[in-house]
Amino acid sequence: MFFKKNKMLKAGDPAPAFSVPDHDGHTVSSTDLAGKRYLLWWYPKADTPG
Repeated sequence: MFFKKNKMLKAGDPAPAFSVPDHDGHTVSSTDLAGKRYLLWWYPKADTPG
């Protein structure tokens, strides 16, 4: 996901399309989640607890 410089989302803006790996390594995209509520939660991959 790339944003243009100084292009920040504002509250209420629709989220841009994205794809991310889940905790099992499967790819999940925003289109798979359309119409559902979801939360993105990430942390450094440095063997830290989540």
